[in-house]
Amino acid sequence: MVVTTGRLIHCVGDRFLEKVPGWKVILEAFHITAGTISSCTQTLSEGHILSISPGGVREAQFSDHNYQLFWGQRAGFAKVAIAAKSPIVPVFTENIREAFRTVIWPRRLWLGLYEKLRFPCAPIYGGFPVKLRAHLGKPIYHEPGETPEELATRVQRSLEDLILKNQKLPGNILRALLARVYESPKRD
Repeated sequence: MVVTTGRLIHCVGDRFLEKVPGWKVILEAFHITAGTISSCTQTLSEGHILSISPGGVREAQFSDHNYQLFWGQRAGFAKVAIAAKSPIVPVFTENIREAFRTVIWPRRLWLGLYEKLRFPCAPIYGGFPVKLRAHLGKPIYHEPGETPEELATRVQRSLEDLILKNQKLPGNILRALLARVYESPKRD
């Protein structure tokens, strides 16, 4: 991307990544930082692209094949977009939760440990070679007088619409594997 446009994709990752021994070089090479509202705003203001997953590790670890979003009241990404006067482009990857799964039993234990330690400790399994396809939504712009929370809600609804339009629910590992060789007709 940088070769043709001069723009880099910067990613916001969880703070625990910075504490993993040996990962500092990898994080720097791929422009992954924990990111504050001011640093993310600066990144966008410099003309770069910023990738943020509002649900973060909690959503990655504890969401399931029903593809429900776990954003809670998170609106920092909306504050960044408003401050940088940048649009938000929702992105959904079809079958992403079929590629890796989290052992959900005992779910309360894993969730409690995560909330206490802020470190993903629930075991995962997978690496299944499922058919993955990214879907980009229409850019969402901040409207005059709109609060960050209202913008975040509009983005969440847009992403939920992308999921409903592009993901057969509930997700299924076998169906996602078969999509590599047989593509079923799309729903409208």
